[in-house]
Amino acid sequence: MGRKVTIFTGQWADLPLETLCGKMRRAGYDGLELACWGDHFDVFKGAESKAYCDDKRALLAKHGLGVWAISNHLAGQLICDPDDDARTDNFAPAECAGNPEAKREWAISSMKAAARAAANLGVKVVNGFTGSPIWHMLYSFPPAGKETIERGFRRVAELFHPILDVFAENGVKFALEVHPTEIAFDLVTAKRLLDALEHRPEFGFNFDPSHLLWQMVDPVKFIEAFPDRIFHVHIKDAALTLDGVSGILSSHLDFDQEGRGWNFRSPGHGQVDFEGIIRALNRIGYAGPLSVEWEDCGMEREYGAEDACRFVRRIDFAPSGIQFDAAF
Repeated sequence: MGRKVTIFTGQWADLPLETLCGKMRRAGYDGLELACWGDHFDVFKGAESKAYCDDKRALLAKHGLGVWAISNHLAGQLICDPDDDARTDNFAPAECAGNPEAKREWAISSMKAAARAAANLGVKVVNGFTGSPIWHMLYSFPPAGKETIERGFRRVAELFHPILDVFAENGVKFALEVHPTEIAFDLVTAKRLLDALEHRPEFGFNFDPSHLLWQMVDPVKFIEAFPDRIFHVHIKDAALTLDGVSGILSSHLDFDQEGRGWNFRSPGHGQVDFEGIIRALNRIGYAGPLSVEWEDCGMEREYGAEDACRFVRRIDFAPSGIQFDAAF
């Protein structure tokens, strides 16, 4: 179909952006989905300086690459999480470590800056997370009452409405990657979040089928449920490896460790029905990039990036412009 094939740079943030540009152009990509960490993209600099954004575009263009989205996942996670342990301390500046409200305040400023920076960069979508004040209450013991859960959704709306105001002012959309640990992690919670946010037009989804598959949710049904809210697409695969002993809660085992109940896989090496996804994206008229988020602990990443690019180009096809039986 000719959709742009990009790769998310978050898993490559250990490499300087210029080094990564060369590698990904040689791998066959059209562009990069820039992570807002490492030296890849600084939202505060981007919000203040169009020249900074122009320099980033020029660097990509030197390698024949474009950019259609930026991703501010780490800051987004801090906005609505409890932020009360050390796991997220390195998502924010060192001076915020151990201080939940300092982390949250920084994260909100970062996400507002991301909207301004995206406008300066000339992109229309910021992907990211929201975090969740109630994810730790997912299992029903100790019991969490309906009002407690409802309060969690109201809290997310309270924190995100001012952020979305900045997105609206800048003509940019925020795309939540529906994902366990976020307030919206499946179809039911995604709909509930849209309701809580009063269906604001600035808010939609970065569709990533891998997070749905291991929950045993049909990714195609997600596209069908939210046809006007798919603002960006990640191409990532996953595989359930249940054997009667392992479970989908993963037993505190690392990715790809023996006995784990599911794993992320390089595109085409798992169980995601990508043909069904492409057909669904064609039905809703999605014409944005297909962005590889490469995660596979069982495969060397540069081989994986090249293999993934070839795979995405092979699976992407245009819808038919005719009824095949019309010629009869």
